[in-house]
Amino acid sequence: MTTSIIFGSRVSRQGKVRLGCSAVLFDRTKQKVLLTRRTDNGLWCLPGGMVDSGETVAECCEREVLEETGLKVRVVHLTEVYSDPDQLIVYPDDNRSHSIVLGFLVEQVGGKPRLSNETSEIRFFPVLEAIEMPLFHGHAIHIRDALAGQDAAYIR
Repeated sequence: MTTSIIFGSRVSRQGKVRLGCSAVLFDRTKQKVLLTRRTDNGLWCLPGGMVDSGETVAECCEREVLEETGLKVRVVHLTEVYSDPDQLIVYPDDNRSHSIVLGFLVEQVGGKPRLSNETSEIRFFPVLEAIEMPLFHGHAIHIRDALAGQDAAYIR
């Protein structure tokens, strides 16, 4: 079984609320964005994951990027808060999640790209190409929101 998403009116009531973070890392020109290919379902996505007890959301975002890509990043700005009640994430172990995801713009401060047990590929894609790809969990919206450069975070 792979990680999948079920859509339906308020379907997330079937899952537990989980807090996660995603990271948008642009190249220096803001023409390309970093994506990873998931090993569980083969879809491209932004690096990120669930917050562990005892860590801040910024620490979570930075840890997840390092674990999944080998890159050290620093959180720059909260760009969005997502909490779609019409999406239920179902994991391979049959855990079901109503994910609340905080999207962050990050900048690279070190590290070297490397794969992990969660990633089979890491690559910078042209932004216009990336937002048209079938990305996992609506990550194209995260990229668009980060590009907008809005002072306040989007609430979706």
